[in-house]
Amino acid sequence: MPEYKFHPGVAAVLSFIFNGLGHIYVGRLVKGLFLMLFSIFSMIILIIGALIVGLNMVRGEFISNTNIFGFTLFICGLAGAIVIGIYSIFDSYNYAKKIN
Repeated sequence: MPEYKFHPGVAAVLSFIFNGLGHIYVGRLVKGLFLMLFSIFSMIILIIGALIVGLNMVRGEFISNTNIFGFTLFICGLAGAIVIGIYSIFDSYNYAKKIN
């Protein structure tokens, strides 16, 4: 079994736990911080969308422009978080394999 300076599996698991941690582990600090920032931004958009939809549901407004806007924010935040997460895991894993 080859001796790794940075184990690719550890990089992938760290990125799975929180986007960007795997990049920081393999020495790509700036990229890791940007991925963390974009991930946090996506989660904030998701939460705002969920709050808008939830508050409208409590008020009994099931079909309204604000509810559609909130649902759109929720879906965009969720899609962003998923895309950033998958990219972060695969990129940190492949970079750790490449530098070894």
